[in-house]
Amino acid sequence: MEPNSVAVENPYTLTAMLQSGDVVSKTVFIILVIMSAVSWFIMFTKWLDQVRLNKQHQEVVKSFWNAGSIREGVERLKGKDHAFKAIAEDGLRATEHHEGRLTDQIPLHEWVTMSLQRSVDQLSSNLTKGLSFLATVGSTAPFVGLFGTVWGILNALTSIGVSGQASIDKVAGPVGEALQMTAIGLAVAVPAVLGYNWFLGAHKRLLELVRYFTSDLHAFLVSGSRVQQAPAAAPRAK
Repeated sequence: MEPNSVAVENPYTLTAMLQSGDVVSKTVFIILVIMSAVSWFIMFTKWLDQVRLNKQHQEVVKSFWNAGSIREGVERLKGKDHAFKAIAEDGLRATEHHEGRLTDQIPLHEWVTMSLQRSVDQLSSNLTKGLSFLATVGSTAPFVGLFGTVWGILNALTSIGVSGQASIDKVAGPVGEALQMTAIGLAVAVPAVLGYNWFLGAHKRLLELVRYFTSDLHAFLVSGSRVQQAPAAAPRAK
């Protein structure tokens, strides 16, 4: 830095823009803040769901299938919001209530299949709840920020035209200030898009585990045994 140079305070900060901005600029900023806050809240809750379901699946592998019966296995699973326990209970209720006019013409395996499928569909709906909001934020937040930028540039150019001063500082400063809205919009959209794609893939992997459990449970309720994978063929001696 040269000895005679003087540091100049930047008058075009985000705080200055909000203080001097009109209702539209402040509204756009508030909308972006709300979109960001809700997006991070959804991603945090979805992450908790991931952790909870992974722990529940490990519990099923360790204790459920080692029980003497499905009823005993259900009793070993603790917690009100245990997804695998709810599915097993629905399967048990389906086998115990396979009577009456509505089910006389429905075989037991189809009746159990329908009951278990409803449980899996409900779990899938709960897992994907909120992801549509992340997708909406990812696709609209940049345009909301761009609208704030366009509105800010419009006001800046109007003020310059009224004052009749078109120097570089009068043009570049307000335009650069208005571009902050676009940057904020991108900062809101990028985490939402990344979170949406990651959680969508993670939920698919979890649903695969749930469907494997449901398939084994269905086979056990109908035939009394699990679907076991075929053992790998022993390597031939050379």
